[in-house]
Amino acid sequence: MNLITLLSIVVSSALIYSAPLIFTALGGTFSERSGIVNVGLEGIMVVGAFASVVFNLTFGHIFEGWTPWIGLLVGALFGAIFSLIHVVATVHLRADHIISGTVVNMLAPALTVFLTRILYEQHGQTEIIKYSFGKTTIPFLSKIPFIGQIFFTNTSAPAYLAIVVSFICWFILFKTTFGLRLRSVGEHPQAADTLGINVYLMRYSGVIISGVLGGIGGAVVAQSISLNFSVLTIAGQGFISMAAMIFGNWNPIGAMGAAIFFGLAQSLSVIGSYIPIVQDIPSVWLSIAPYLITVVVLVLFIGRSDSPAANGTTYVKSK
Repeated sequence: MNLITLLSIVVSSALIYSAPLIFTALGGTFSERSGIVNVGLEGIMVVGAFASVVFNLTFGHIFEGWTPWIGLLVGALFGAIFSLIHVVATVHLRADHIISGTVVNMLAPALTVFLTRILYEQHGQTEIIKYSFGKTTIPFLSKIPFIGQIFFTNTSAPAYLAIVVSFICWFILFKTTFGLRLRSVGEHPQAADTLGINVYLMRYSGVIISGVLGGIGGAVVAQSISLNFSVLTIAGQGFISMAAMIFGNWNPIGAMGAAIFFGLAQSLSVIGSYIPIVQDIPSVWLSIAPYLITVVVLVLFIGRSDSPAANGTTYVKSK
């Protein structure tokens, strides 16, 4: 195997596994920039994955090749709806953010597996979907010598969409009035309130956006990696996304870079046999590497990262 082919396999696999992490980490960034800790990203991804697969299996014969892309929108919709549980609990019911997010994570798998059994003759998982994202060769860019074959041939279209969305999210957060208001609510909600900013509305917006992006992340996992839905479709992806968000210092571009790093770590268990140095490492270590790296990142960076000052606090509007 020559160098270009090896690099192409590594880059392609890393992008496939990083795409859902990028979307979900971006969602977590919006939520926490508004001051709401969203531990429930895992549960939101589960709901997005379930909704997208059900849509894919039900309507695939109608939309055919467009089915997985529309499935992203379906996952986004149901992710946004499910995120309302967390935002209502934390903003209006003043629940602890961690406990509320944990409830979301516990509710989502139980609810979706229950619905799966109802919809699919008591089976605990769905059938394999017929229409998935697969691998895409990007026209024109794939013709670039060396770079084209590595980055734009047999690659992941959702990953490049996620990269584009990352830059859009950065622009929204740091270059728009909406982003300034969202960040101000996450830093000092009392001061933002005195300036006429609706703190509750901004926090709702941040969490619902996280639901949209987290739902898309779950839909990408289900339609490009697992290709069906079961209780194990989202196995810690939401928590890895949170680690990417923290590693990226609550910045969309930083979160994207961290998610690509974690995606590469996840892909090693699949492509490790092709890489000369990695192929000698026992497969069990490659399988648990992403989770070990997540723990290490959290230990090393969670105390040093510059998180929003009011993140995790409950705001009560003064009379």
